[in-house]
Amino acid sequence: MPLRVCLVGPLPPPAGGMANQTLQLGALLRGEGIAVEQVQTNAPYRPVWAGKIRGLRAVLRLLPYIWRLWAATRAADVVHLMANSGWSWFLFAVPTAMVARLNGVPLVINYRGGEAGSFLERSAWAVRPIVRRAAALVVPSAFLKEVFARYGMEAAIVPNIVDLARFRPNTASPKDAHLIVARNLEPIYDNATAIRALALVRREVRTARLTIAGEGPELAGLRDLAASLGVAKAVHFCGRIANAEIPALYASASVSLNPSLADNMPISVLEALASGVPVVSTNVGGVPYLVEDGRTALLVPPRDAEAMAHAVLRLLREPALHARLRTAGLEAVRRFEWSAVRPQWLAVYQAAARRPTATRAGLA
Repeated sequence: MPLRVCLVGPLPPPAGGMANQTLQLGALLRGEGIAVEQVQTNAPYRPVWAGKIRGLRAVLRLLPYIWRLWAATRAADVVHLMANSGWSWFLFAVPTAMVARLNGVPLVINYRGGEAGSFLERSAWAVRPIVRRAAALVVPSAFLKEVFARYGMEAAIVPNIVDLARFRPNTASPKDAHLIVARNLEPIYDNATAIRALALVRREVRTARLTIAGEGPELAGLRDLAASLGVAKAVHFCGRIANAEIPALYASASVSLNPSLADNMPISVLEALASGVPVVSTNVGGVPYLVEDGRTALLVPPRDAEAMAHAVLRLLREPALHARLRTAGLEAVRRFEWSAVRPQWLAVYQAAARRPTATRAGLA
């Protein structure tokens, strides 16, 4: 029998990093002949009006979720849970662990939250018992492995996936001075610093412009900030773009910015590297584990618009540096393509399916 995986996690829309990874992993596993049943944690509210009522919306999403999870789990050899911090852990990870245990199916917890440190500081007491009963705890970076180790939980590393077939090394010149940010408009991603950095860059490169691809509650405030800095016409808020259109965004970029305040293994950075776009990122969380300052990216302190602007100007003015980072990034990102990640996930599933709690056969 082929391996049967119940893959639990969010799906687009919205097309966030975890949702895209869930969708992509499911498709890639099916391509390997593995039977995948996906259980969506962010299914649309039904009825639609219920999504506007706190408390009621949680119940109306949770009950159908548990029903679908119960049915999918009973037919699975392994449950693969895409887990995150905060209320998401309690609303989805805890019920998933309970249902998997009741059905005697091994659980693989694939934790992906960039705010793991602050979450575990508050909630390790609730996370630790579930992790200990799981067949495996898997994280995408050495950063998260170290965070969990501080709280007595051992994790294996399986990195995020980039479909390199979707991206082609771009031909945008540093002289185009087109900067991009592919993060949502939320406080944690600090798009304001990117706008402030653009204003500083434009003092010396008047043609510099910025495209921000994402949506969120900070849109109005960011528009006001751009206007107050005199760069409103140089900042394009294109909203959330379809996953199929993302390669075209990177193909037009001279530099990709990642100004976030907390991060794990941002997909936007991996996609920029796969597109041959030099990256300027804050040196927070797992980013320094993902890229090397001065070799595969330029790293700056968070909330430091001057440092970010200085790094951008270096890339716009130094073609050799721009080309060197571009080449090194294209080489480094190869370890995140499916051919490299595939055997790692299969090994995790095989080991989990052999555990005593498993009641069904694993790989044939």
